[in-house]
Amino acid sequence: MFHKMFDRIEAYLSARIIKYISQPTGRYAPFYAADPDVVRKTLKPGDILLVEGNTRLSATIKYLTQSTWSHAALYVGERPGDVSSTGEPNVLLEAEADTGVATVPLSKYVHFHTRICRAVGVDDATIQKVIDYALQRIGTQYDQQRIIDLARYLFPYPPVPVWFRRRMLSIGSGDPTRAICSTLIAQAFASIHYPILPERAAINGKTYGIAPFVQDELDHIRTYGLYTPRDFDVSPFFAIVKPTIAAGFDYHTVQWGPPEISATDLDHAGVVPAAVP
Repeated sequence: MFHKMFDRIEAYLSARIIKYISQPTGRYAPFYAADPDVVRKTLKPGDILLVEGNTRLSATIKYLTQSTWSHAALYVGERPGDVSSTGEPNVLLEAEADTGVATVPLSKYVHFHTRICRAVGVDDATIQKVIDYALQRIGTQYDQQRIIDLARYLFPYPPVPVWFRRRMLSIGSGDPTRAICSTLIAQAFASIHYPILPERAAINGKTYGIAPFVQDELDHIRTYGLYTPRDFDVSPFFAIVKPTIAAGFDYHTVQWGPPEISATDLDHAGVVPAAVP
């Protein structure tokens, strides 16, 4: 009887916490959001889309990982019959604490600051294995009743030393942790033995070593499955693809200010051009 009552209380509190941390913050503005059509044309199956995020949860993850990115989704491409309520194809696969593993349309994130990370030297057939691994997890629901796992996200900027911030993600290490972090995508690439984080390894006949304290941190991440969006960004094994450049950027076409403002107008207004470093 006592256990059933405790479970109900835990479920209620967990649901309240998830609802609270999923709310957008009022002060968010994207640093830069690429043209949606350009992003669509740039993405390839197997790409990882990192998202800046605008929720209370996002703020905490960005702080703890000392990174711009708080969420990651895998681009799986269009699939017959998999469309959103608006008829748009669900081309991204993601894992979240409240919804579990699901596919969503690109429009969910195109208005955020994003980054595309792409595995290097992987053929289409092998990339499809990564996608299939992730797609097989669709519908997986995570146990939300882990208050210890969720409570840490109630405080966007916990007063903890820098060295401990990343390790705060291991508190509890239950289902909400695995859902919020990028573990599923990391596991999908691990299934084809594609590396995420650096380690002591021989590449092209040359052995690369890592400082002991860094190796300890990497071992800790692997042990608890604490992969975060930042790991794909800093990984030496993923290329950063910027849609604007991939679309054929030409700096000659850039307008640095409103077209109607000329150098003469600035001179008359008494504006002094900044010195070029």
